[in-house]
Parts: sequence; C-alpha cells; structure tokens
Amino acid sequence: MSSLSRELVFLILQFLDEEKFRETVHKLEQESGFYFNMRYFEDLVTNGEWDDVEKYLSGFTKVDDNRYSMKIFFEIRKQKYLEALDKRDRAKAVEILVKDLKVFAAFNEDLFKEITQLLTLENFRENEQLSKYGDTKSARSIMLAELKKLIEANPLFRDKLQFPTLKNSRLRTLINQSLNWQHQLCKNPRPNPDIKTLFVDHTCGQPNGARAPSPVTNPLMGTVPKPGPFPPLTAHAPFQPPQVALTTSLAGWMANPSSVAHPSASAGPIGLNTQNNSAILKRPRTPPTNNSAMDYQTADSEHVLKRSRPFAISDEVNNLPVNILPVTYNNQSHGQSSYSSDDLPKNVVATLSQSSPVKSMDFHPVQQILLLVGTNMGDVIVWEVGSRTRITQRNFKVWDLGTCSMAVQASLASDYTASVNRVMWSPDGTLFGVAYSKHMVHIYSYHGGDDIRNHLEIEAHGGSVNDLAFSYPNKQLCVVTCGEDRLIKVWDAVTGTKQHSFEGHEAPVYSICPHHKENIQFIFSTATDGKIKAWLYDNMGSRVDYDAPGHSSTMMAYSADGTRLFSCGTNKEGESYLVEWNESEGAVKRTYHGLGKRSGGVVQFDTTKNRFLAAGDEFMVKFWDMDNNNMLTSTEADGGLPASPCIRFNKEGILLAVSTSDNSVKILANADGLRLLRTVENRSYDASRVTPVPLVKPPIAAFGSGNATVGASLVDRGAPVAAMVSMNSESMADVKPKFADESGDKSRIWKLTEINESLQCRSIKLPDNLTAMRVSRLIYTNSGLAILALSSNAVHKLWKWQKSDRNLTGKATTSVLPQLWQPPSGILMTNDISDTNPEDAVPCFALSKNDSYVMSASGGKISLFNMMTFKTMTTFMPSPPAATFLAFHPQDNNIIAIGMEDSTIQIYNVRVDEVKTKLKGHQKRITGLAFSNVLNVLVSSGADSQLCVWNTDGWEKQASKVLQMPTGRGAAPLADTRVQFHLDQIHLLVVHETQIAIYEAPKLECLKQWVTREASGPITHATYSCDGQSIYVSFEDGSIGVLTASTLRFRCRINPAAYIPSNPSLRVYPLVIAAHPSEPNQFALGLTDGSVYVLEPSESEGKWGTSPPVENGAGPSMTSVVTASGVTASEQLQR
Repeated sequence: MSSLSRELVFLILQFLDEEKFRETVHKLEQESGFYFNMRYFEDLVTNGEWDDVEKYLSGFTKVDDNRYSMKIFFEIRKQKYLEALDKRDRAKAVEILVKDLKVFAAFNEDLFKEITQLLTLENFRENEQLSKYGDTKSARSIMLAELKKLIEANPLFRDKLQFPTLKNSRLRTLINQSLNWQHQLCKNPRPNPDIKTLFVDHTCGQPNGARAPSPVTNPLMGTVPKPGPFPPLTAHAPFQPPQVALTTSLAGWMANPSSVAHPSASAGPIGLNTQNNSAILKRPRTPPTNNSAMDYQTADSEHVLKRSRPFAISDEVNNLPVNILPVTYNNQSHGQSSYSSDDLPKNVVATLSQSSPVKSMDFHPVQQILLLVGTNMGDVIVWEVGSRTRITQRNFKVWDLGTCSMAVQASLASDYTASVNRVMWSPDGTLFGVAYSKHMVHIYSYHGGDDIRNHLEIEAHGGSVNDLAFSYPNKQLCVVTCGEDRLIKVWDAVTGTKQHSFEGHEAPVYSICPHHKENIQFIFSTATDGKIKAWLYDNMGSRVDYDAPGHSSTMMAYSADGTRLFSCGTNKEGESYLVEWNESEGAVKRTYHGLGKRSGGVVQFDTTKNRFLAAGDEFMVKFWDMDNNNMLTSTEADGGLPASPCIRFNKEGILLAVSTSDNSVKILANADGLRLLRTVENRSYDASRVTPVPLVKPPIAAFGSGNATVGASLVDRGAPVAAMVSMNSESMADVKPKFADESGDKSRIWKLTEINESLQCRSIKLPDNLTAMRVSRLIYTNSGLAILALSSNAVHKLWKWQKSDRNLTGKATTSVLPQLWQPPSGILMTNDISDTNPEDAVPCFALSKNDSYVMSASGGKISLFNMMTFKTMTTFMPSPPAATFLAFHPQDNNIIAIGMEDSTIQIYNVRVDEVKTKLKGHQKRITGLAFSNVLNVLVSSGADSQLCVWNTDGWEKQASKVLQMPTGRGAAPLADTRVQFHLDQIHLLVVHETQIAIYEAPKLECLKQWVTREASGPITHATYSCDGQSIYVSFEDGSIGVLTASTLRFRCRINPAAYIPSNPSLRVYPLVIAAHPSEPNQFALGLTDGSVYVLEPSESEGKWGTSPPVENGAGPSMTSVVTASGVTASEQLQR
C-alpha cells in the first residue's frame, strides 16, 4: 500500500469517528493495523471484554511475534483465568487453561504447571506470588498499566500509538477543494451550484441552451477568479474554498520522517506476579510523550508505519538485542534498556592539558577513545584518552597562501593567527574538518595512529567560518559550512568543488545542522539574530523561517536515532533556552528548565542515548531527561570549569569531554566508560609516533601529516580514503613533529610478536553439549552479545554472554564463559538438507542488522529463522542450484543477494517472494558477496578467482577482474575467494587461499597484496577488525596472523599451541574467523573439530603486537612492501 493510500485510511478513520461510526472505526483500525487506539483498548480491558481485546490485538501482533507480544497475551489470559477461579467457575478456568494458556507451556513448562496447580487451591491467593491479588477492578487496573508499557516498548507498535495531526473534517475539506476546482473548470460556472452527487465530476449545465463562454484563464498558468463558495455538504462541515497557504511547518516541505528503530526494552519474564515490577520492565528509552489515551484530533505524529506481511523481514525490531532473545527460563536475568542518572558519565577519570582555551571537540565515531580538540589559538590535537596520549598536534597555517584571495592574504599579513570555531569527524571517521575564524576550512584524512594528511584547503567564507558539518546529499559525502558572510555553502568532500551556496539570512550564520528523513536531505541553519531557516539541496531558497526562543544564537541537534530535534542558545541579554521542537508544527514542543539567566557566552549542549541532554552552564554540566522539563542532575566535574564549558559525548554516551578554565579537557565516565578506558590505558605506543603528554610539547609546524606510513601502496601513493582522488605528494608535503625521545626509539629493533603459549594471550573454548561437527560459518551478532555458528551438519549454535559483575556490558569476552542457548522448547535451528549430503554442501548464512533473523542454507532450501524462538519462518528456493553465499542489502532487510552454485547471483525480495533479477558474470560458484552503501555497489567473488562489481541501482556490471596469482602458485579448481569492505566502504579486502589483497572499488584497482608462504599452508579465512586497523588471518597449520590493514605488514603470529590443547593424533585448525563488532582486539575461531574459541590479547599488552617501524617517517620503502611475487625476505624469516 502506498504512502498516500495509507494516509487515506487515516482520513477515513477521522471521518468515521466524526460521524460516530464507532464499531466501524475500530474494525478499520484493526484490519489496517495502522493505528492502535489505546483508549479503546483500555476500555475493553477495564470492562473485561477479553475476546474483543484479543481480536483487536490480532490486527497488530500475534502471540509468537516477539517477547513483548508473548507477555501481552500471557498477562491477558492469566487475568481471565484468575477471574474465572475467583468466581469459582472451575469449568471455565479449565477451558481457559487448555485453550488459551497451554500455548505458553512450550516456552516455560514449569510456569504452566504452576498455573495448573492453582486449580487445586480453594483460593488462588494462597499462592505466595498471588497473595496480594485484590478485587477484579484493581487487578485489571494493575495489569492494564503493565500492558501499556509492554505495548509502548513493543517495536511492532512503534508509531502506531499516535494518530497524525489533522485539522477537523480533513476529508471533507479535500472534497470541497476538489469540487471548487471542478467548478472553476466549468465552461459556464453558476454562482450557487446545486451539488447532488459525488459519484461523478461536477459540471454546471448551460442556461437555456446558450453557448458556454470561453474558459477563464488557465488555472495552471495564472490566477483564476474564485466563484462563490458551494453550500455546505452538511451542517457541521462547511464547504471551504481552496486555499494556497504558505508552508509554515517542516512537514510542508519534507516527506514523512522515516521509521527508525524503536529503543529496546526488556519485556521481562512471564510470571504470576500481578504487581508492576519495575525491575522486570522499565520504560523504553523514548516513550511517546503524549497521552496514549488520545483521540483523532489531538494525536501528535505524522509517522505511518508499513504493516508487516507474512515472512517479510521487518525493521520494526531493529534494536532488539540478543540478550532478550530467550523467552524465559529459571534464574535467567534479562538486560535492562532503560536509563537512570547513574548511566550518565559524571566521574572525572582523566585530564588532558592543552596550550590554549578549548573551542570545539568531537569523539571519533568508531574509535571512541580518540578525541579531536580545537583551541582558540588554532591548535588541533588528537588525543587517545585511555592512555592520556597526545597522538598528534597541528597548528594553524595556510597551506598555499599564494592561491588565496587578497582579502585573506591581507588579513593574515597583519595577524597570522586564527581560532578554531569547529572540529568534526566525518561519519566514518576517515576525514575530519576544521573551521577557522579567518576564512579557511581544512579537511584532513585520517589513516590510523598519528597518520593525518592534508586533504583539502578551502577558502570558504568572507570573514569567520562559524560552523562545519558533513552530509550525504545524493549519496555523496559533502562538507557544509556557514560563516560571517551570511552564507551557507556545500562542498564536495573529494574535490573541494563548491556545489551549493544558500543566501537568505540577514545576519551572520551561527550554526548548521544537516539531516535527512527518508530520502529527503536538508539543512537547518541558525543566525545570530535568532532566525532559523531550512534548505534543500536545490538552490531554491529557504523552505521555513522561524524565530529561535529569545531570538538567541542557537545550535540545533537531533537525537541519535534522528527522530527528535533540539536546540540550545543564548541571546544578547544572556538568557539561555534549551528546547525540543515539534517538526510538524514548527513550534517549540518542550522547554527545559534550569539554565541560567545571565550566561557569559553561548551555552553549548549535546545529546546522548536518545535519552539525555547535557549543557555547559554556570560553571557546571547540567543534565536533563529528554521527556522531563526539569533538570535531572548536574556535576561540577571537581571544579575548575568556565562559565559556559564546551562539552561533547562520545557515540555510546559513556564518556563526556568537558573544557576547563585552565586550558584543559576533563574526561568524565560512567561505569562502562571507565571499563573501556581501563582496557586501553596500559597499551604501549610507538614513542616515535606518539607524544606522551607530560614530556614533550611539539614545536609549531605546518598542520600536516607526520608521516605517510598508513595507506602506502605498491605504486608508492597514498591509498584513497572515502573515495578521495589521488593526492599529489608535493602539495601534500608535511613536516613531521620532532619528539624528545625519537632518537632513542630508532635504536630499537622491531621484532615480530610470537605468541606460543596460552599464558601469552586470553582465550576460552565455548561450551558445547551438542554434536561436534566442523564449523562452516561463524559470526558475532551485531550487538556483540553473542556468537552464532553454523556446523557442517546444518545445525546452528548460539552462545550468549550475560551481564554480571565480571562482565558489566554483557558483551562477548574471554573473562567469563557464555551459555550455549536454546529456547525452552529445545528445538534447534536446522537447515533443510533435502537429498543432499550436508558434508558436501557449501553452507552459508547472513544475519539481519537487527539480530532478529538469520537467513541460512546448507545445500537445500534457504531457511529464514526467528532468532528469538529458533522457529523456521519460511523456506524458499529449493536446490538445485543450491545457495552458496547470502548477503542482506544494507538499506533494506527484505532484499537479499543470493550467490548460487551455478555461478549466478539472484536478487531476491523476501516480502513479495520474488526474484527481482539474476546477475551473470562468473564461471564457477559464488563464494563471496559484499555491499557498499557509499558506492551503491555489490561486489561478488567466485571459485573462479574472479571479482565483479554490480551497480545496485540497475544491477549492471561495472567492472570485473581476475585475481593475480603468485608466481609459481596455482589456485585450486574450486578455491574460495571472499570479499569484505573496509569501514570506509571503498577499500575491499580480498581473501584467497594464496593471498590477502586490498582493492579499491569500483574500479577494482589492486593497491596491495600479501602472499602466504607455502610452509604455513593455505589461508583458510580472514577478516577486518571492527575498527578496520587490523586483519586477522587463519592458516591451515592452525596459526593465526595479525596484519596491519593499511600496510599489510605482518605484526603478530599466534601459534596453535597458544589456544588449542595439544593432541598429536588429531589435526585441528580454524576454518572461519570472525571479528567482534565493537572490540577491535577480539576475534573468534571456528575449528575443524567443531569447537569455537574466542581470543583476546593479554591484559598487560592490550593489543596484538606492534607495527613494523617506518623509514625516516615516510612510510615503508619499496623493498618492505609486499608485491605480487611474495613477502619480503625479512618477513619470510620471521614467519
């Protein structure tokens, strides 16, 4: 159903409600599944109309849809059962037990037995858990409160609890406007037409047979004289003439906001308790702010959600973490997703000293312990906050003054200083931008470690550049800037070409906030006169014009999930305002109290976890719950803060950077943040590349790269990052900062790290009481809380870690053993094998981005499993040919790329059960697929050792290339070739039994190649670490190699004796390797004997070896770079 068709349903619902067709309204609500009327539901529950309650719910969810739904139905049926017992109606109670409650026995047999035993009691209140059960009315009230919370937390009800904001009689208004339009087109319009039907278009008859006059001016080309209004259709719905109003709300120029993932909330175990146990279920992170008991006229949302269809993979459970997948079993603790003020980072754990006052900060989006800082003296510093290490520092300097305008040259001639106004990382962390107070913007590329390179220098604005941000219009990375010249400009992040310039503000533009809703990209801008405007990337002028509260200089920001818009600003009188906006109305939705009335500067703020707001004000950091107007708490951070400190959360909200009065930055952390920092604070760094804070201050030098180690390629050029063009080495020449202890470090000889004993690393073997069979596929869940394996016998195994004192996050770790999890039913996720021998099949699986579904095959049909219940949701595509590789489309869980045994790739839509297209280009079976959502391509690899690039818009083949085999080495007839995109979505890791190679998409240019020596046996698998800095490689001799991703230099070798118990009679080695999604030094191995191991470096080391040294700070020489002929002699010896 199209978006407009769905909106028509809402208009019909409003019409039926206004006409008092009550039963029909609720029937349509249920059948369409678009709007869940909480008020109607409350009435049904309060009145005990249980059949109608379940019938109404059936339009939105079923018992086994998810954990929340299961608990909703259980609570309703349990209440119905208890009421029958309370009335001494044993026959009715038995009927309810057998028909309604027995379904839950499959999930918790003990609970069902306990419920059954209530029949034997004279009064069920004798049961200790039910001793506080009151009368029926109070029990229903208590249950209803819990049901409402479950419904609000259930992702299947997301955005279905709020009705769109509509003016009264909206459908009638549209009909009236249509009739007016038809009347305007009449050849002989009468002043008071008599409308007798809506079944046909209106026309005015010709008077007395006279010829009709010529039509009036074409209404599409000019103004049409308005005829008299029609008489009302009904007494309460006047016929309104058409109106062409100026759009005054965001909804007027922007498509409906896209559906976003609902915050997760634990549904808690199903139990007998009738009390509202907050320990079991807390409120979701961002519950609806309006009253759930709403009518059609007061609802406050525009979101319309697609109704799920059978077997369609829904994004409605996007953020359900794996730790709530089990329904329940005894003594199981479930993770909680709600937050309290204790979750805020308020404890000072580190202080980083700067040389001048801090103006702007930003944490790296991937490596969340890296902090980018800009100061009012033009210094830009990158800190590793865990070790309190200054990784690099640059000072303001124009790279090429000769190309600048005379205004810039004159300005710098009189005063060669500039303040940093803004620093910001790009979304993938491969670039960062710096906006200066004098005309200029610098864009740098970041290649890991201290490797920062000049990328773009832009003379962006006349005067100060006040703000900078990154955006993705037309799926292309851009830089957005604003300045003192009252302009907003958009620049290509690759070439620096100006793409747009927006003019319309009457005062200097203070800040910008790019955002998108569905495919609509736009920019909010604010000026120093308190005006807020919004722009599309079309040079057609601003779309809205608002006044900021108090006409303040304001900054705007969205919540992390992109659904809520906030602003914070300070006016000339020093009054500060922190508010949430209603995008539909363009009006302030909520004003937060607690900011000072006499601020010395503009108050800065930030958001985190879709739950909290923070602002630096009155020498402290103040915090608010997004859903509460009053201040939640505050901290002075042990004192020493300025009146309006600069603040910045890291991505997970577990660290908070705060500027101080003495030119420092304090790092505040919560419990999770403290644990994160402790894991890295003992890590050693190459002192020739990193400046320890207490020892050395780098001299003032050109703001450029210290070296060019990372990214050097076979042709001695910097590897492109984020689709950058190749950069000229002369224009990119940089000065390496000199460090006090540099000469001492050069005397040290680098040595490959060898790990030969179990004491040299941390490893665990995952417990397994099922049949041990070869591990064919292995993956971490996206949440990092579990590991999923597919064995050669077509059976899946899921290991889950639980939160505990030894594992505060509940993520996979070697410090505690996980549980081999199965649902209470005891069923296994087992693939269809048809008539094939699973040992001969090529197993494959893919996990949806929300961890809710796994698509899998082992030579037979493809199966879609529900990860919560292990149930098979559907099977499709019987063999032959069999599926050999599966990959979900990154933007649409319903689109799957399926590599086949017959060398084709089928693009399949699960929702409609249809193959959209079939791609042909390989000669042998497909062994790898990888999507790039930056380039909009699919890369495939096959047993023919060939790579192909397909455009995902039209599925045309863009390029293909056959792997270059090492001299004297031939590939096996059916050797697997795997592909995986780097975080930048440009560089491609290619894994073959003979080599590891880095290619650049979409042209498939080979940048680097690392060839294994034959003594270690073939490569069995390889993968990037989650931060893209390392590559983990497994070999047939049982060893594991760790390579530096940017140089393909071998830095650590883990021998099998370090993690596999010695057994000379059994040859065991890893077949698959998987990297943890958020812990860059953790990986898992699936072995030939069916065992799964998780490995981490020792706590004293904190990482897998150190990178080889660089020569003269200029990167690896040509003799040290691996070529197609093999590895260097030194590496051969070391390995």
